Amino acid sequence: MESKFKASLREVENDAGQVRGCDRVPIAVWIVEDDERVRASLAALIQSSESCVCAGVSGTGEEALVALPQQRPDVVLMDINLPRMSGVECVRKLKAILPGVFVIMLTVYEDSEQIFGALEAGASGYLLKRTAPEAILSAIQEVFQGGAPMSSHIARMVVQSFQKTGPSSESKLDLTDREQQVLKYVAKGYINKEIAEALCVSLETVRSHLKNIYEKLHVRSRTEAAMHYLKKSSPVSER
Repeated sequence: MESKFKASLREVENDAGQVRGCDRVPIAVWIVEDDERVRASLAALIQSSESCVCAGVSGTGEEALVALPQQRPDVVLMDINLPRMSGVECVRKLKAILPGVFVIMLTVYEDSEQIFGALEAGASGYLLKRTAPEAILSAIQEVFQGGAPMSSHIARMVVQSFQKTGPSSESKLDLTDREQQVLKYVAKGYINKEIAEALCVSLETVRSHLKNIYEKLHVRSRTEAAMHYLKKSSPVSER
C-alpha cells in the first residue's frame, strides 16, 4: 500500500505550465538566511531528510531574487529579518515572479504586525527559529501538501486577531457555492486531499476551484485566501 506521505504529495504546477510528479522526487528547499551558522544548520537538517533536498542557499533577499527564478525550488525557508531588503518584501517580490512557490517564514520574533505582513505578502507558513528540527521538516512536507504550518503560539495570535476583528458586514464574496465550501475548508486548515474527501470530488477539481478563488480574491496563497475569508466573508454554513 502506498505510504501516507507518498499518497498525499501533490503534483506542483510550475510557471511554464508543466506538471512534475512528486511521489519519488525529494522536495527541493531553498534557504534565505543571513546568519551563516543558522544557514548551515538548516542546510544540514534538510540534507539529512529522505524527503527533502537542499537546492541552495542565499544570504540576502537580493541574492534570492536573482537565484530563485532560475532554480525554481518547491519550498523556501525565509528569514524575516534580512539586511536591507526584509524577508516580507522579498516574499512579496518572489511571489510575483514565482506564484507557485511555497514560503515558510522563520523568525525569532513573535511580532503580530510582521506575521500578518508576511502572510499577506504570500507566505504559507510561519515558524519560530527555536522550532524543533523534526517539526521544521514536518512543516516543509505540510506546506508542500497544501497546508499552512505555524508555531502553536503564532497560530493562537492569528486566531485571536480574527476573533477580535470578526467577519465584517461587507458584501458577500463573489464566489460560487462550491468555491465558498472549498474556501471554508481552506480556512479550517484542510489540505487539498482532505478537501477532496470532504466534498467527494477529485484533487484536480479542488485545485481548479482554488485557482478560481485566488483569481477572484486577488490573492497568491491559500493562507492569504483564508485570511480574506475570515476577515471579510460571512460564515459559510456546514454541509
